[in-house]
Amino acid sequence: MSTGEPARLAWFKSSYSGNEGGACVEVAIDNSAMVHIRDSKEPAKAQLAFQEAQWAAFVDFAAQG
Repeated sequence: MSTGEPARLAWFKSSYSGNEGGACVEVAIDNSAMVHIRDSKEPAKAQLAFQEAQWAAFVDFAAQG
């Protein structure tokens, strides 16, 4: 689901992300437990939002390699 930015999200990058640029994402969780994802290089552009369970399933899948 694509979404505009809800008011006052606290965005953070993965501890694996460096400061030298590259492909990084930022994540924020709102009060309704929706997980918001955006490109750290272009934060004003489109974002995605997922239910917490959907995001957890994706992370589990990605961690399997």
